[in-house]
Amino acid sequence: MSARIDDGTRRWLLAAWALCLVPLLLQLAPVTALATATVGALTVAMSWRHTLPSVLKLTLIALAVGAVVANYPGIGRDTGCALLAALLAIKPAETATVRDARSLVGFALFAPFSTFLLDAGPASLALGFIAALVSLLVLLRLSDAEAGLDAVHWSPRQALLAIGRLALTGLPLALAAFWLFPRLPGPLWGLPDRTLSKPGLSERMTPGQWLDALNDDTVAMRIRFTGIVPARSEMYWRGAVLWDFDGATWLPAPGLVARRAADLALQPPRWRYIADVEPTDDRLLALLEFPASAPTNTQRSADGTLHTTAPMTALTRWQMDAAPMQSFAADLPLDERQRALALPRGFNPRTVALGQQWRREAGGNDRAIILRALNMVHAGFAYSLTVPPPGRNWIDDFVFEGKVGYCQQFSTAFVVEMRAAGIPARIVTGYAGGYHNPVGDYWVVRNSDAHAWAEAWLPGQGWTRVDPTAAVAPDRIYDTLADRAPGAAGALGRFAALRPVWEVSDNLRRGWNDFVLGFNADTQARMFSALGIQRVTPETLLALFAFAMAIALGWMLWLLARGERVRDPLLRAWHALDRRYARKGLGREPDEPAEAWAQRAGEARPTSRSALLALARRFSGARYAPGTGSAERASLARDLRRHRP
Repeated sequence: MSARIDDGTRRWLLAAWALCLVPLLLQLAPVTALATATVGALTVAMSWRHTLPSVLKLTLIALAVGAVVANYPGIGRDTGCALLAALLAIKPAETATVRDARSLVGFALFAPFSTFLLDAGPASLALGFIAALVSLLVLLRLSDAEAGLDAVHWSPRQALLAIGRLALTGLPLALAAFWLFPRLPGPLWGLPDRTLSKPGLSERMTPGQWLDALNDDTVAMRIRFTGIVPARSEMYWRGAVLWDFDGATWLPAPGLVARRAADLALQPPRWRYIADVEPTDDRLLALLEFPASAPTNTQRSADGTLHTTAPMTALTRWQMDAAPMQSFAADLPLDERQRALALPRGFNPRTVALGQQWRREAGGNDRAIILRALNMVHAGFAYSLTVPPPGRNWIDDFVFEGKVGYCQQFSTAFVVEMRAAGIPARIVTGYAGGYHNPVGDYWVVRNSDAHAWAEAWLPGQGWTRVDPTAAVAPDRIYDTLADRAPGAAGALGRFAALRPVWEVSDNLRRGWNDFVLGFNADTQARMFSALGIQRVTPETLLALFAFAMAIALGWMLWLLARGERVRDPLLRAWHALDRRYARKGLGREPDEPAEAWAQRAGEARPTSRSALLALARRFSGARYAPGTGSAERASLARDLRRHRP
């Protein structure tokens, strides 16, 4: 029967269990994470001394699983991870013996590994590393407990050294596999989607929908320019193009996705950059207007929208050339013109009448109508994220009553006015501006930089960008929440003194993306380019991997041949003494008792005979006589290390 665990071992065990759960809980919905942590704490408190009744266990399981079901409406990666966390929270209720403890550690280690299905950042790695380290310490302690060793003298320091030696043994093999084993361009299998997607651009726009995004400072992408850097006012990161409006919601035109690519007339490429796009579980890709060509593994529709061929469930990297636009679809097909002029019947009659009035007064001068709309915004409108709830004719309320809003209100009102005036217009969503991080000399585009602007079709020029919000507050366009420091630092981020801390930490994250997450098949093929080798073939990589693997295995065998270091410091000192005498030809035989060996060696070395006999008697007493204190053992080990034949 397996031995029961003592209170000290239980504390270490529960510490390992909690540390394993922490990185996973940080990636779950807040309500689910809080409920799971509460259930886990109740389980530990109630099962410390006594086994929980089955009815109570089932109740706790129901509470934890219920929180998952309530917050995750479907089946996906995050749902499975949340269920794993919920069940792990109940697991300590059945932990009483060493065997139970090993089972708890083994199951708990699934939690930090599952975290990487949701987030592969350095923070998740650091937390997972700490959890795995403490778990290994607990497994060593459980091994000592099962062997009957005294837990009082268990040394975490010695256990850490043992774990370090094991890690050092396998490290060369792990590095060889990471750097040299040929990587496939895509995954071996497809991961299910997440039930709760990460924040990202949406391909629809509804009143009030963007408030969460505009207050979300998490990073959407990081940009590194090589050569000329565009002015912040030129940084428009084009995402979705919205055509259809029902009075409340804007939607794209699905028929355009399968049509010809947009007929763009661009100036010569001016900007070259690399964009590291954070995972969004979506296919919409927002890049600097305008990409010189559609990147590989993307599809560009007639309105310039870019979609990836597969959801961006992991960090993606895009190396791009971009240039200012000279003309965009100078010939507008009839169906697109009709779509860009359509307005829902019975909505916002005052705004529609205003646009029709402008047309009568301006005649055929479309540019005068656009200028009139912008002048109206500049004269009497204000920018604010605090807007009243939308009603049926919310655009009329905005234009004629409140006159306060953000990009969603300004762009919608402008497009409705233009369509009412007979000018084809549409909405473009994406990001505007960015934050320059001086630590790494790159630009950060955050979710709070989400922006909506308009495009109006002008004869002879085609689709032309018009940003009505810029007429109110240009600084709010190019840095949407300029009064806040960048980064997900919450209220503390408002203090300028903390901005360098965020800049350093985000640069570390960028380095992690470069070094680990960005190391794909293409990067691996080009990793020797500094040596003049532009691309390495898979066959060459396999040969290099085999060579490195042979060296790594030789290293492992050499370390294993040396044998595991004795964990008892007293026994290590005794063996070291034996080796010093062995170099004089007086080593101890394997079956020779300590005092008999000391007598024999002392006869050959008379000057050391008495001291060696005394050390041998003390060693035998410390090893086999009960009641030897730790201070006495430490003193003996010190004397053994000092003795010389």
